[in-house]
Amino acid sequence: MTEAAQQRESAQGVDLTRWAWLSIAVGCAVFAMKLVAYGVSGSVGILSDALESTTNIIAAVIALLALRRAALPPNERFHFGQGKAEYFSALVEGALIFAAALVIIAAATERLLHGGHLKPDLGIGLAVSTVASGFNAATALVLSRAGRKHRSLVLIADAKHLMADVWTSAGVLVGVGLVALTDYQPLDPVVAILVAGNIVVTGYKLMRDSITGLMDVALPAEDLEVIATVLNTFRSDSIDMHQVQTRGAGRHRFIAFHLLVPGTWSVQEGYDLGCNIERALHEALPDAVVNISLQPADDPRSHEDQHEGQHRLW
Repeated sequence: MTEAAQQRESAQGVDLTRWAWLSIAVGCAVFAMKLVAYGVSGSVGILSDALESTTNIIAAVIALLALRRAALPPNERFHFGQGKAEYFSALVEGALIFAAALVIIAAATERLLHGGHLKPDLGIGLAVSTVASGFNAATALVLSRAGRKHRSLVLIADAKHLMADVWTSAGVLVGVGLVALTDYQPLDPVVAILVAGNIVVTGYKLMRDSITGLMDVALPAEDLEVIATVLNTFRSDSIDMHQVQTRGAGRHRFIAFHLLVPGTWSVQEGYDLGCNIERALHEALPDAVVNISLQPADDPRSHEDQHEGQHRLW
């Protein structure tokens, strides 16, 4: 099935690291801008936002390493490639987010207990922080589009992280603005603690999704529907499929199933049908790695391996 192999080779040749480098560059610039915003405003909320931005930089570096690893082709040691490196990247990113949340809570608690006041140049700090958030939002949009196009979990996770940072910054700016209007200083650390709560939720979701991927969860429902549609076009009174199993690893989809054909068919006939099915699956789901087991439909042993809890597409 040479055509499928060529498609996989072409997919592996896509260089996604340029988006990781973009994320690193923007992350460094945004972190510097938010430090300036904190320096002129004295807001612990803005400081918490700046500290959270450090996780963006570290996560982007880890994403770069993961993308390089995931792009490596299968070899003697990794027969299915190393696409799961993207899940480990998301795990580390989630852990970094939790660490940033703890630092933010500590800084905010210190401000609540011992007090503190915002500096008079608050407007400048808010303006600088707003511009930095704009850079984050634009970068998140670029990463999200690239992630969806190339089915890269690393880029999608990085985009979600940056958007969470954007909403976090928005919350901080609202809190600091309320302090400026009301002169009620505790609002600043309270908002910072709320920001930390939002960060914890983001970290939890990233870690949950990455762990689920590492446990070989089935492909999403929309992908399963596509697979069912393709396979149904080949089903007939004498041809059937069962034991359909799917999983994902980075941008690749792995699909395996048993193809039941008449026992009187020649090997060539069964092979030809398998090639046609694999080609159709590749056209519907790019980057799919298909594994077909040919079995005689009229042999009872072909039906003994259907598990009680096996997912059925029809």
